[in-house]
Amino acid sequence: MLSSLCATISPLPGPQTEFLRTPADICIYGGAAGGGKSVGLILEPLRYVSRVPGFTAVFFRRTTPEITNPGGLWDESLNFYPRFGGIPHHRAHEWRWSRGGKIKFSHLQLDSTVYHWQGAQIALICFDELTHFTAHQFYYLLSRNRSTCGVRPYIRATCNPDADSWVADFLAWWIDQETGLPIPERTGVLRYFIRVAEKTVWADRPEELMHQMTNRQDPPPGGDPLRPISVTFIPANVHDNPALLRVNPEYLTWLLSLPLLERERLLAGNWKIRPAAGLYFKREWCAVVDQVPADLEVVRYWDLAATEKTELNDPDWTVGVKLGRDDKRGYWLLDVVRVRANPGDVEKLLLETAARDGKRVRIGFGQDPGQAGKSQALHLVRALSGYTVTPVLESGDKLTRFGPFSSQCRAGNVKILRGPWNEDFFRVLEGFPDLAHDDEADACSGALELHNPQMKGFAQYEVMRRLAGGETLEQIAGHAPTTPDAEKTPSLQDVYLAGLQKYNGR
Repeated sequence: MLSSLCATISPLPGPQTEFLRTPADICIYGGAAGGGKSVGLILEPLRYVSRVPGFTAVFFRRTTPEITNPGGLWDESLNFYPRFGGIPHHRAHEWRWSRGGKIKFSHLQLDSTVYHWQGAQIALICFDELTHFTAHQFYYLLSRNRSTCGVRPYIRATCNPDADSWVADFLAWWIDQETGLPIPERTGVLRYFIRVAEKTVWADRPEELMHQMTNRQDPPPGGDPLRPISVTFIPANVHDNPALLRVNPEYLTWLLSLPLLERERLLAGNWKIRPAAGLYFKREWCAVVDQVPADLEVVRYWDLAATEKTELNDPDWTVGVKLGRDDKRGYWLLDVVRVRANPGDVEKLLLETAARDGKRVRIGFGQDPGQAGKSQALHLVRALSGYTVTPVLESGDKLTRFGPFSSQCRAGNVKILRGPWNEDFFRVLEGFPDLAHDDEADACSGALELHNPQMKGFAQYEVMRRLAGGETLEQIAGHAPTTPDAEKTPSLQDVYLAGLQKYNGR
């Protein structure tokens, strides 16, 4: 009878199993989206916490909401720890066991927050999304990784690639520096380091480092020699997590649809790729045509600037992108207007362009935050009376906003009407984000958002970006969609539909 009530909890075969099996003092797991990182981290302390008196583990995220939001680390722990006798203490964000074992969830919001842990003894330290933490926080907490419970202290961490993070340098030996991809034959291989005068010294064998330290200085009388710390890296990606693909079969498709930069990071696990010219747009992605359909839904979106060009400056451009959408949700880039002018001439340009476009073309423009932006928006709406005008409070960084347009171009969904403006347009978009001026890119982003208001928060690119940043599907949706099964985890499609409903005011 008892056996029928028992359930076996085991890691997925492959990288997740190797992560839980490695003897390394420090193991970093992941390096791509969807590899089962958080569950692997949650499972790690279960080997000790219920049977070793005094065993303590601490999970760190950069901020408390990342722990406590629906679907975060705390909710994930509720799926496992009660089955092993854990008793939750919600206000303290702790799990406790009858034999004295404890697992705590905490934050390191500021660089100085590590000093709250002075004097602590933590047998297992877990960092979720290690690239979100500073090198100072990581190395300081190494000094708190100590134990008297009989378990040798160790550290486990997860992360996604970030070429500009200190973690990329820390893991450089495991990463091909030409391709940015993990070196397969080095997966799980142990290396060793010591820290000397805030510098990390590496070796393939601990004896090499011990020999170096013996030559530099002897240990204090009666003290033990310094022990090198072992490190390994175990990469994983969505293909290593068939359970996720069974529940969300569209997840892989969405990863594949990302712009090259994010696709390389989140699907391939590329640690070297950075935003660079040519990654977000190539002219060969878009067919140049001489005719367009007659029944397009058309918008004109303006990225506004208001400074004339002189010999002493290099101001931004005012750019108006005219974008049509057909009944099959294909996009047609019809016209681009660009000028450097003073506010009066910019207003005149908007009026003249609106008259040429006609009243069927909806007009949008970016509204700066603050009272000055509100006043300018009100003035332009009045000046363009008789036309449908939408001021837009733009949010998010330029790369994120341009992602959906880049995806549409890469998929072949954007066609461009031949015109004298084509070459300047191609030059600027192919140079994005390295060129000094990116006004065409901003205008394209705004035009696509004007056609798809929900895209501002719930485009495929944005969903995947936020998943990679450690958010859960529930957090992205804002709430789990109503389903017959109240325990159902929303799929990516659920999240997207919840976003549509949210922005449509349902």
